[in-house]
Amino acid sequence: MQSSSARSHGNTFSALEIDRGSEHRDDPLWLDEQAHATDARYLLLRTDGHTLVRADGRGLHELSRPACERLLPAGLSPTYLGSASDGAHFLLRIDAAAAERAAAAHGGRFIDLRSAGTSLPAFDAGLFAYARGLAHWQERTRYCPACAAPLVLESAGHRAKCTNPQCGLEHFPRTDPAIIVIVTCGDACLLGRGPQWPERRYSTLAGFVEPGETLEDAVRREVFEEAGVRVTDCDYHSSQPWPFPASIMLGFTAHARERSLHLGAELADARWFEPEQLVAGLKSRELVLSPPVSVSYKLIEHWLREAAGLELASLVHDEPFMPVRR
Repeated sequence: MQSSSARSHGNTFSALEIDRGSEHRDDPLWLDEQAHATDARYLLLRTDGHTLVRADGRGLHELSRPACERLLPAGLSPTYLGSASDGAHFLLRIDAAAAERAAAAHGGRFIDLRSAGTSLPAFDAGLFAYARGLAHWQERTRYCPACAAPLVLESAGHRAKCTNPQCGLEHFPRTDPAIIVIVTCGDACLLGRGPQWPERRYSTLAGFVEPGETLEDAVRREVFEEAGVRVTDCDYHSSQPWPFPASIMLGFTAHARERSLHLGAELADARWFEPEQLVAGLKSRELVLSPPVSVSYKLIEHWLREAAGLELASLVHDEPFMPVRR
């Protein structure tokens, strides 16, 4: 039986094997040595959250230190991400003008994180997600919420310190936990559709964990609030970084007492799908599931394999106008 660790490793953005070097982030000499190493690599992140990839779209286009200094002659303010077998990786936030110069000088193009999740190698997609989430926190955490004084970044960009001597609070990157769950009852699974979604797109149910709540309690509450379904038991499946802008998705499988439905305000529709109904809906293109970039896809894939011995990848593409896989 596959472990939850192995399942998580197979999720998009989750296969980042990097030493984050947290114990060195407050050592300026060590950081400077890493930043000027010949194999140091700099991930460029535009203000809209897009990053530079190679012209063929098959990997990140990270720059060397000298190339970054030519791009930004006024000076660099990089964030240390960590070190891997190919060297140290840094995040460099740049504006639109610098991004245009970088693309012109080095080739390639800027893409968004969702696109990266389906097109880049696992390490590159994970590094982009890490950088994107950290940069979002840096952009949104500029003033102390306790006294409103300006903050200054410390610890290689991983901590913000209040500049008010009477306050001096330290602030750290936030990650908002959210559960996402595939609920089953007998041979059927429960999928729902948000009111803003296309009519044919269905997904597993999800929601944020509230203060003082266990993950299991969050599963039970969210499923009942959204679909009126009582969950009797649930188990952890896997997790996925989801920096849109600052979440982590905690995947669960769960069992329901019965198939009755009472929709809450968060869903436009919810349905129980038995394997043959799901397969028929996908074949006719009357049903569209979550794209493979989401852990929701992995949860549905897990259920379909366990319930019917079928592989979801052989049945479905994530958009109805794309051809069915043969």
